[in-house]
Amino acid sequence: MFKRPNLLWLLAPYVLFLGTLPLADRVRPTVAGLPFLFFWLLAATLLTPAAVFLAWRGDRKRGRV
Repeated sequence: MFKRPNLLWLLAPYVLFLGTLPLADRVRPTVAGLPFLFFWLLAATLLTPAAVFLAWRGDRKRGRV
């Protein structure tokens, strides 16, 4: 279906930041002392490099890089 299915990993940050933002728009509860929305955005920011790495690694295994 896709020529480069590993690049689908790059959709994860988009979904984390924009797709679920209306669902995470809460001040309470707090997680680790942070408002839930701030914690959600922090977690999404930290997971973005992992998604980019997985896409890069998948392309490298297929000999694209």
